[in-house]
Amino acid sequence: MIRSKRISRIVLAALFAFAGTMHFVIPASYERIMPPWVPAHRAMVLVSGACEIAGGLGLLVPRLRRAAGIGLIALLIAVWPANLQMLLNARVAHQPAWAQVLLLLRLPLQIVLIGWVWLASWTNTDTPPSTT
Repeated sequence: MIRSKRISRIVLAALFAFAGTMHFVIPASYERIMPPWVPAHRAMVLVSGACEIAGGLGLLVPRLRRAAGIGLIALLIAVWPANLQMLLNARVAHQPAWAQVLLLLRLPLQIVLIGWVWLASWTNTDTPPSTT
């Protein structure tokens, strides 16, 4: 069980590090999905990318793991409007229905990612503390 959790944490960290790196490689792609009400699109894309990289790497360091998890959960909540904006953009552009359905299904994926980060970010015994 502990080995599978370690592998899961490494995969999650790699996903965040890769996604964060892409913010620097193709920032214009991320800028296009920013809601219009968010200021400084380029700066926000770069900051969120840096946070994804830092959070992903932080998951691999036991002393930073919980803080990284909290930060990544906050980030996943903060970027949710961009995922919604992608769907809205697709509808305005009359993209195929299947593409719009995939974007719609992506919205609850944030909840799955939040749960994965939550489980991966606990240190010490590698199990969340009891809620009782």
